Amino acid sequence: MKLSNIKPNIVVVGSSSIDLVLNTSKIPTANNTVLAESLQSFLGGKGANQAIATSRLGAQTYFISRVGMDPFGQQVLRNLNDEAVNIAYVVEDEDEDTGTAYVTASNEGNAITVVPAANYNLSPKDISEAEKYLVAADLILTQLEIPMQTVEFLFKKAEILNKKIGIYAAPASRLSEEIIQYASFIVAKSTDLEIIFGEGNREDIIKHLPNKLFVRDGANSTSYFDGKEMKYFRKNPSTEAHNMGLGDAFTSGFSIALLHGNSIEDCVKFGNDVALKAADYRGSQKGLPYLEDFQN
Repeated sequence: MKLSNIKPNIVVVGSSSIDLVLNTSKIPTANNTVLAESLQSFLGGKGANQAIATSRLGAQTYFISRVGMDPFGQQVLRNLNDEAVNIAYVVEDEDEDTGTAYVTASNEGNAITVVPAANYNLSPKDISEAEKYLVAADLILTQLEIPMQTVEFLFKKAEILNKKIGIYAAPASRLSEEIIQYASFIVAKSTDLEIIFGEGNREDIIKHLPNKLFVRDGANSTSYFDGKEMKYFRKNPSTEAHNMGLGDAFTSGFSIALLHGNSIEDCVKFGNDVALKAADYRGSQKGLPYLEDFQN
């Protein structure tokens, strides 16, 4: 991947949270009780993950979000500040607590319950108040852990300002035709395509959006249609790898490569490389790599 001398400006609009991980032998079913082997807490939220990832990868990153006026919120703000993310427009919400995610983790996989809390108070007004950041942005990034009306407003604002905007469409929700058409790129999980785009064959959906839709599947695999043929790239993590936040890591790596003027293929490869390194550590943020990790 080529790197220019430019330090790109990225504005991330999205969620911040604390991830509480219960490690169990199996995922409990309805009316079933299991004993957790341990409880761990990690900093997370798809927006915060992307803000920290892009900052570590050399961007000047500005974050628009909401946290509660509680200890979790203070923890999130301190961490973002330590990661050189501009938090001038991360609002401390008087009415809601900081978002949390409860993750039940076992060898079967992860079951995740998200409590949006302050994240669902992120409003179009918050976007408008931070417009000076959007005006200076080389790229805007967002996800779907904030209200859809806020996402739609952000896309309209990006279009008015003629700005590139990428979206990681997770957790899955139906995207409007306006979002699909204006997005510079969309990252989605393979299992979510019908929810996001409506009924259709997986390959037909991908072919309908050449060089725009990038589908994540399984062990750090990404596929897309380049206008002529389907492309598939895989960077298998080790069997001990952790998969929390890999979509955010991929999206961030892809974005950085794109802003340095790389081909779509190289952007996908770099996104996979970033996700692969992130998979080495538990939690969504700890393993996120730095740009120098790829310059040796």
